Amino acid sequence: MNRRHTLRFLGMAAAAWLAGAPVPALVAAPALAADGGPVRVGEINSYTGLPAFTLPYRQGWQLAVEEINAAGGLPGGRALEVISRDDAGKPDDAVRAAGELLANERVDLLAGTYFSHVGLAVADFAARNRIPFVAAEPLTDAITWQKGNPYTFRLRPSTYMQAAMLAEEAAKLPATRWATVAPNYEYGQSAVKWFRALLKERRPDVEFVAEQWPAQGKLEAGPTVQALAAASPEAIFNVTFGADLAKFVREGEQRGLFRNRAVVSLLTGEPEYLEPLRDEAPEGWIVTGYPAEQIDTPEHRAFADAYRKRFGEWPKQGSVVGYTTFKAIAAAITKAGGTDPEAVTAALKGLELPSPFGPIVFRALDHQATMGAYVGRTAVRGGKPMMVDWRYAPGEAYLPPDDAVRAMRPVE
Repeated sequence: MNRRHTLRFLGMAAAAWLAGAPVPALVAAPALAADGGPVRVGEINSYTGLPAFTLPYRQGWQLAVEEINAAGGLPGGRALEVISRDDAGKPDDAVRAAGELLANERVDLLAGTYFSHVGLAVADFAARNRIPFVAAEPLTDAITWQKGNPYTFRLRPSTYMQAAMLAEEAAKLPATRWATVAPNYEYGQSAVKWFRALLKERRPDVEFVAEQWPAQGKLEAGPTVQALAAASPEAIFNVTFGADLAKFVREGEQRGLFRNRAVVSLLTGEPEYLEPLRDEAPEGWIVTGYPAEQIDTPEHRAFADAYRKRFGEWPKQGSVVGYTTFKAIAAAITKAGGTDPEAVTAALKGLELPSPFGPIVFRALDHQATMGAYVGRTAVRGGKPMMVDWRYAPGEAYLPPDDAVRAMRPVE
């Protein structure tokens, strides 16, 4: 290790010791015979907190790592190795894991996280320790804007970007009275804030007449649905996901909340959240998502075929995220010619790479990737929930002007 790495290692060793014994790694890719040993990525995610998304995500990055190593690995023939930890959806656990990975496992960079507040905590750790962090899933705008830092990069389209995609469609509806329901933490708060602002930009005549803020994972569906219905909205913006979404859909259907009301819903078209609803899935909701079995572009077909061959099932949104995250890491290390943190950080700025959704770029301006999302409507066909009437919304088309981004992001 160079001097800075040595000092950083010694500084973190005590913290790691206090945190207790390390959690066993979930996966470690086999090392290739190479000078310098494998490149080690410390991967952190909410595997026990949200397995519906994170397990397909893990399969996605496993496939990427296998492909990279089978093709000869990274510069110098070095293998890509992953040391993975579970953060249980808790920022403190994630930071402790990051410290242990850096101090004990000597990882070269960090990747992963799902929940926005967890991603922000790891991003802060990365900035303080000057180690690159590729945030795979957390959608908070703050991670690349208000709390952006030189070492953190984000793959998925942010809450702003996806809210902009949905506001574009919502503005076409005749509804003027809107209600919102969202989990009461950074992701949900940001999604509602931007959807309201972006919809009112397009439709100054709309008003928001009710809002509900259940704790994430603890939605009380009956009272929530009753409160929304009491406000008599003409349309609803929903940000719940996972088990909360299922409870909201079922209670809302039973109480007639969605009858003759438009619903615009973030993430609901993703297979992780739509498929568990089975034939109870809502009809006609406007959603962002991933119609995996219907996409027939060459790049997606190649990815889906490889994924199905490896795991015997169709990929989910998490699969795409995990796969592309580690392809981006490999591309950055290759571009940098090694694992020096400053060189890898510089390589990630403006990095271009292919993805199952087509070419993407990690913008040098704010470290946000231009990966987009699919926008369409929910439907049930033959008892199977799916997206219909969908289109791909490229990420770069749903970002604010550069001057607005510069005004939000700290000067580096």
